[in-house]
Amino acid sequence: MNIDAILWDYDGTLVNSVPKNINITKQILSKVAPRLTGDNLPEYLKMEESYHIANHKARNWQDLYINYYGMSETEMLEAGAMWSTYQLQDKTPVKLFSEIKQTVNQIDVPQGICSQNSSENISRVLEQNSIIHKFQSVVGYDDIPDNAQKPIPFGGIKCLEQLFRNAEGKTIFYIGDHEGDVEFARNIEKELYRKSRVIAITAKYSGAEPKLWSYKPDYEIECPADLLKIIRKYS
Repeated sequence: MNIDAILWDYDGTLVNSVPKNINITKQILSKVAPRLTGDNLPEYLKMEESYHIANHKARNWQDLYINYYGMSETEMLEAGAMWSTYQLQDKTPVKLFSEIKQTVNQIDVPQGICSQNSSENISRVLEQNSIIHKFQSVVGYDDIPDNAQKPIPFGGIKCLEQLFRNAEGKTIFYIGDHEGDVEFARNIEKELYRKSRVIAITAKYSGAEPKLWSYKPDYEIECPADLLKIIRKYS
């Protein structure tokens, strides 16, 4: 059984975007929830380590904003609508995780990205790191209706449609760092009526703890290069 495509999450999987995400969130809070700024800044936005804990415990970004940052539902919705704009405006540097560039350059099958980041922002970082040519599809938050974000499989199916004329009969890896990414992979497979296999791989190098999750991945990797070992099993 050969691998036909590899799909990636972006934040926490390809890049360490935590410093940028914290900075953006602080800016948005100052607009939609100034009560949560200054001395009242949520604990999970004070240090990178704390941010990772909240991000990996939260079921999705809505859960993160409400139950970890203390936003109201109205504030959460306002913040979500502002995210893409602030993402593109913010100039905080974003770095690839160690070994990412070497790993994606050794992969010879089509690769895509399905993310809740902005596709324009993702493409800019890929270009800056000279790996944009390795990704034939980039689907971001702004390419998907608000009611179809992960773990709904809409973005994954759209990504596969850009890679293949027909996504049936394929074996696909989806690599992410969150329980929602595993659920996303399972939902893509269901959406394809199980005529393709979607293998969920969790990147643990940004702090993920799959043992605590209800949705379990098929594989876990401690560093990006571990992915190449899994690929060889399917060659």
